[in-house]
Amino acid sequence: MAQFFSLHPEIPQPRLIRQAAEIMRAGGLVAFPTDSAYALGGITGDADLLQRIRRLRGVDERHNFTLMCRDLSEIAKYARVDNAQYRLLKAVTPGPYTFILEGTKELPRRVLHPKRKTIGLRVPEHPVVAALLQELDEPILTSTLLLPGDDFPLTDPEEIRDRLEKQVELVIEAGYCGPEATTVIDLTSGAPVLIRAGRGDLAPFGFEAD
Repeated sequence: MAQFFSLHPEIPQPRLIRQAAEIMRAGGLVAFPTDSAYALGGITGDADLLQRIRRLRGVDERHNFTLMCRDLSEIAKYARVDNAQYRLLKAVTPGPYTFILEGTKELPRRVLHPKRKTIGLRVPEHPVVAALLQELDEPILTSTLLLPGDDFPLTDPEEIRDRLEKQVELVIEAGYCGPEATTVIDLTSGAPVLIRAGRGDLAPFGFEAD
């Protein structure tokens, strides 16, 4: 049975943040709100966690996972970022963007795309996630909470608990969380390539919205 925490959306309770981090450190899978849609996440080095997320999402080993990081310096630790990419990232983070970049040796190979050796990285703009990242003192390995057969990510924490109560250890509620996933930009080839238009504005990358 999943635990259920209700956190203040702007000033999350430190006690509950500590408990949520302890659940993650123990190998727990957590559903939590972000500045875009809800996400599933846990500790990066936990091999079993990857398989649990893949089963829940109905995706294979080619699925790009995302590392949620505290800041740009943490992104630079886990991905290869040149000066031009760094300037672009600095202009739009924190925010609802995921960037596909080549991973570094700091990451376990199993979290990278098996052929491209890439990883999604992002710096979310959400007080609860920021507090959780600070408490953990490491990134969170995540995937959008979009279940097989659904057209949109789940947004209602009560529904998430009902549908996943035996498949996650914790559901975090912290006010409204919209259904729109992040905008995904591939930066591995130099020029930005739009993979998915989401909540993040396309203008900084020279793309036009539909």
